[in-house]
Amino acid sequence: MKRINLLNIGRILLLLSAMGLLFIVGSMSNSPERVAAQSEDDLQPQSESTSNFACLSCHAEAYTPVQLPSGENLFIQIDVTDFANSVHDRNQVTCVQCHSDKTGFPHPIKTANTLHEYQLERDVACVECHELQSTQTKDSMHGHLLDQGNTNAPTCSNCHDPHSQAYVDELTKDQHSEVCANCHNGIYQEYSISVHGEAMINDNNQDVPGCIDCHGVHTISDTSTAEFRNSSVYLCADCHTNAAIMDTYGLSTQVLDTYVADFHGTTVTLFEITEPGQITNKAVCYDCHGIHNILSVNDPNKGLSVKQNMLVACQSCHPDATTNFPDSWLSHYIPDKDKYPIVFYVTEFYKYMIPVVLGGMALFVVSDIYRRLRMKFIKPKPVAVTVEGEEVNTNE
Repeated sequence: MKRINLLNIGRILLLLSAMGLLFIVGSMSNSPERVAAQSEDDLQPQSESTSNFACLSCHAEAYTPVQLPSGENLFIQIDVTDFANSVHDRNQVTCVQCHSDKTGFPHPIKTANTLHEYQLERDVACVECHELQSTQTKDSMHGHLLDQGNTNAPTCSNCHDPHSQAYVDELTKDQHSEVCANCHNGIYQEYSISVHGEAMINDNNQDVPGCIDCHGVHTISDTSTAEFRNSSVYLCADCHTNAAIMDTYGLSTQVLDTYVADFHGTTVTLFEITEPGQITNKAVCYDCHGIHNILSVNDPNKGLSVKQNMLVACQSCHPDATTNFPDSWLSHYIPDKDKYPIVFYVTEFYKYMIPVVLGGMALFVVSDIYRRLRMKFIKPKPVAVTVEGEEVNTNE
């Protein structure tokens, strides 16, 4: 009896081993490499295999990329932890909601020849939930480049990996800027050593502007246009007129008022209002301070608080400027009793003297006009003159 039980157990173990071997062979025969070679007629969708668990059970271990006709590798492995922390999984978006053509296994044949074509095909699914962002992108610089067939222009998934994208407000400015650096690394490196970049990257300072603060996300415009140049002043003013930020660093919030009040700003403002598409040669903020390489005004080599550095900046537009040319610059401060007191008191003097002088001149002119009109329209009365006892009328 004991031998019979052992024999039965042995048969059961042998049967289980055979089933396990068949399962392994079946899994190997249905690997992604074999799937790509199957035809549409061989597809047999299976609804029970379309859950996220079913998809990740394969794609979590898909270490070998699929090679596209262009020779590029399409990596199909999904990190389970990253996906679990993504905005899609946290909002219970299923894989097949985006990959609607993958309703079962094996998958349809990939029709894209290049990685760029594959991304464009996949990004069609983004429009279903993100219609506004898609519309904005089409009107942006990136969208225009895509329309022109530029294969280097970013698609949705280039910036937002759908399998790991977190909530936007959970990302720091540095993380946002690192996404831009994937394509604009040269600019990012230049930015990283600027007064803004160093504070953001090294100190995690969220007060300074990152890439998207100046350029936007889905509404990125062409920076080479006159419209962008003329309106760039207000782009800088968004932060530099904010007292909550500027007071922390002891910076003036009068930058916009002082700029618009001077010759440069007045001209640029008029151009923006009357001829927004017309280029003006008058200086805007980034002509003096730089763009991605903005340094502290106290920087000894390029800081504009150093007179020689300011002179160099002025000479870029005024080649004949001499050493004392920058002396009239008040560093975006309106003069008061504490800062630039001489300019303040001279301004106060003229504030009262000019109205008094002009008022006196106006009074003189008015009184002269009155005298002339009186003499013209009001005839004087005759004056009687007595000559040797006789009355003589002087009007005769």
